[in-house]
Formats: sequence, C-alpha cells, structure tokens
Amino acid sequence: MNQHLGAERKMDEVDYPDEEEKQQLREKHYNATIIKRIDLTEDLARFRIQCDEPFMPFEPGQYVAIGLGNWEPRLRGTQPEDVPIKKSRKLVRRAYSISCPILHDADSPHAGQLAPVDEIDYLEFYITLVRQGATSASKPPALTPRLFGKTDGDRICVEKKITGRYLLGDILLDENVLMLGTGTGEAPHNAMATTLLSNGHRGKVVVATSVRFQSDLGYQPEHDELMRRFPNYCYLPLTTREPKNLEPNRPDYVGKQYLQTIFTSGRLAEMVGDPLSPSNTHVFLCGNPDMIGYVPPGAETPDRPGMLPLLRAAGFHDADEASGPGTIRFEKYW
Repeated sequence: MNQHLGAERKMDEVDYPDEEEKQQLREKHYNATIIKRIDLTEDLARFRIQCDEPFMPFEPGQYVAIGLGNWEPRLRGTQPEDVPIKKSRKLVRRAYSISCPILHDADSPHAGQLAPVDEIDYLEFYITLVRQGATSASKPPALTPRLFGKTDGDRICVEKKITGRYLLGDILLDENVLMLGTGTGEAPHNAMATTLLSNGHRGKVVVATSVRFQSDLGYQPEHDELMRRFPNYCYLPLTTREPKNLEPNRPDYVGKQYLQTIFTSGRLAEMVGDPLSPSNTHVFLCGNPDMIGYVPPGAETPDRPGMLPLLRAAGFHDADEASGPGTIRFEKYW
C-alpha cells in the first residue's frame, strides 16, 4: 500500500521539462540541422535542413514530415497553447512538400547552375507561419509557431520516410507541362520544373502561382533568371490583393488574378503564347483545396468551381484514367 502511494506521489511530482531535460530531449529526438533560413516576410520563409545521415533518394514533388518538441518555445504574437504535461515531452510533426533552391547560391562551387533535388545534400522547405487557428474553436497551430523561432544552427527532426504520389511521371521531352499553385503550393513545382530543365526538356514548362501580395512570391528572382536562360520556361506570378487587383481606376488594373479566372478567360494561354491543349499538355495542381476543386463522392458541388472541373470541361482527364498528355495530377492535403 505504501509503495503504491509512493509511486502515485512520484507521478504527481512530474513537471514540465527544465532546460537540462529539454537539451536531453533534443539530443534524443533531433536528427537534422537548419543550415539556412531565408526570411521573405514576417510570416514566410525558406528553410534549408541538412540531415545527420544521408536521406533516401526521392522524386521531385514528394514530401516528408518535420518536427519539433512540444517543449520548444512558441513565437511571440502567435496563439497561446496549453500543452498538457503528458504531451510536453512529445514531438509535433507536419508534412511538407520538398522544394529546392532552383539555382545554386553564389558561394557554392556550382554557383548559378541549376540545383535539382538530386544534386543537393539538404532539403529545402517553403513554409508559411500560421499564427492562429482558422476559427476561435480551432486548436492552436502547433509546429510553425515553434519553427519560426528557430534559426541557422538549430536542431530539428526530419522523418526518415520521404513519400508521395504527386510525381512528374512519364512526360516526353516535347510535351508541355503546366503547373498551377497557390502560395507555398509552389514548392513541389519548383523541384519539378528544375528537374525538367536540368534534363533538357524542350516543351513549354509553365509555373503559374497565385498569391495575395507580390512579397509572397518567395522565388521570384530565381524564376526570372530561369526565363532569361530557357526560352521554353514561363513563370506567371499572379496576385489578388495588390492595388492593381483592387482599384479599377488604376492604369495597370488587372483584377484579382485567380487561377480559375485566368484559365477560363483564355488569358493564361495568351500569357504563355500557347493554347496549352490537352493533346500536348500535362497539368499539375497544388495548394489551396478550393483552387484544386476536388469534390469527394457524395459531397455538394461548391458554387465556385476549382480547377479540376474546369480542366475536365476543357478536355483534360485525371491521371488515373489514362496516361500521356491531357492528364491532371493534383496534390491531396486532405
């Protein structure tokens, strides 16, 4: 009886990790280092992470989970979180598509050359800081408020398994590739486009990304350089909340540049200088589920369609129905 009470009392005395234990937990669970953090805005950054052990070969478009301990501090200005003691020694993880630097840095031995994922020894991630839950009833975001408190040299966990079915597949050298993304959904497209160009792709490679503000385009200089070097490459940076999107009296007014709108209006084909026909074009979609427009069986059709039904109406088909040009591949985050 006394032993039982003693054990019970010992459990009651368990508290949150102190600084010494936090360091022990880091040494136990973390297996990678942030080697470079590139801040683009207060809420948007590129993280380059080098694993202690070589990571498994993977294909552009795939993803992996990264994690930090619940014992790590949260960034100021983010939603508070009450972590129960029983979870205070656990990791919080989230999967992210793997991006790439597109071009090697100026201080690299390969400065300025294409940097596809199979030619770099680190993983690059393109991540938005989520400061609070979507609604007042939502759980506080767990990972990014901790991640954005980290910088070069800090340790982190990278899961061993890199996976995902959002892949280039079989694309002939002269076929067109159209990649449509929103926000950080551009990440896998960066990896895919860089690989295509490094493999000598001859067809058009088009990456169109819709964001709120120009400052949310984290790879704009790299894409501009690709367009200077490769006549078949086209990057379309689209915004929805800049003055030119909202003020009709401006001489440069273009309206809100949603991907669905520029596709159905014909402006996309006009900007690219190609009809982007199902007969010779592969389409990839990644980002906001509303943009993608996947409707589960039995669910109600939304008032504003996403790209999937619009593409199908234009003669494209899902990749699992047939292969070759005209296929649509999309990343599922649900």
